[in-house]
Amino acid sequence: MKQTAFFLILLTCFSSCVVYRGARYGTAGIDEYNAFPQAKVETDANKFRFYRNADLPDIGATKVIMSKKDTITVDEYLAKTHTTAFLIIRNDTILCEKYYRGYDSSRISTFFSVTKSVTSLLVGIAVDEGYIKSVHDPVTDYIPELKNKDPHFRKLTVEHLLNMRAGLQFSESYLNPFSDMAKLYYGENQLKLIEKLKFAKEPGEEYAYNSVTTAILGIVLERATGKPYATWLEEKVWKPLGMEHPASISLDDKKRRSAKAYGGLNATAIDLAKIGRLYLNGGNWNGKQIVSQAWIDKSVLPAVVGIEDWKKYKDCQYNWYSDDRTCFTTDSTGAYRFTDSISARNFAEQSAFKYYTVRKYLDKKAGNYWVVCELAPQFYAYGILSQILYVDPERKFIIVRLGEKWATGDDYNAIRLANILMRTSPMVEKKW
Repeated sequence: MKQTAFFLILLTCFSSCVVYRGARYGTAGIDEYNAFPQAKVETDANKFRFYRNADLPDIGATKVIMSKKDTITVDEYLAKTHTTAFLIIRNDTILCEKYYRGYDSSRISTFFSVTKSVTSLLVGIAVDEGYIKSVHDPVTDYIPELKNKDPHFRKLTVEHLLNMRAGLQFSESYLNPFSDMAKLYYGENQLKLIEKLKFAKEPGEEYAYNSVTTAILGIVLERATGKPYATWLEEKVWKPLGMEHPASISLDDKKRRSAKAYGGLNATAIDLAKIGRLYLNGGNWNGKQIVSQAWIDKSVLPAVVGIEDWKKYKDCQYNWYSDDRTCFTTDSTGAYRFTDSISARNFAEQSAFKYYTVRKYLDKKAGNYWVVCELAPQFYAYGILSQILYVDPERKFIIVRLGEKWATGDDYNAIRLANILMRTSPMVEKKW
């Protein structure tokens, strides 16, 4: 009897799509879109192509110093870090285009949380066109099913979702098959999961990264426009920007067809770079305003909470992130860490930084410490396994890095590598 009960429980667990998908595919992978139903995003005859200069040298054999002990060629470094695509584009000219591990310019892969930044773009267009009346609208205006759930949903606004300040109680973990994130990612009914959520904080009170905020945002977008996510993306972005390859968005289920707006966009590296070009040019695409300059400014300028708040920078703005120009781990005494947040904040204020963040680091041996980071004009979209779309408005270049695995520092080093190449590589000397 006990054995029968055990096998019944086991069968029930493995009949769940969450456990089945999780067991079959393991942790998230960039080709994992095959695990889910897809909605196609088509192109048309209008193609925009970045200029490829045949005279530019291949920088794969160029040696770079990535650490004190590590002088390595570009090809060796990118292969070592499980990179699949690496692009550097300036003034619509491709300065570097490298593919590895069987990938090429036409092969799509999942962008994971870079999708959140694209969802933000789509929401911006919906706001510009009046489908979403205001970012201050409560989400219950668009998802009335939530009115009778946790009462905090009535206070939750579209902007709270864009800035990851929803206050929802949600565990962002892909590794545990029974976590909130696993249920969202591998589950078959996003809205059902959302309806059961509770709040840990008041909406707007505190920044806390989690994917379910953008999942809700995706549903708001579809309800407001009356169109599936894929259709809105195709009509408003994919075709107007002259994307070269079809894309797709992963769905939770064949029947419900709710888009994974937080991490399910699947496309090529070269087409992702065009999103960067759109933002670099203030939302304008060859004379046509795709999304308003005001929306771009909200997305790429560091957002300030208020001078009275010790954490002046809000961590993300409309699902985009600002780069650190410099991180300061030293104060006037030469100590390499601030012992409390107040000291760190005072240092930042005395330094007259326009935008900064104070970050807390946990150190079991030496004790907790704080670091001040000045925010720069550069901005980026980021996904797990170090999927990166990076835009530098000062030097007018775009970087795309896609990869299969996630190692500490891969995201930082991909940007650092691009900067090294643009300072030292023959491709820069010849073109610039």
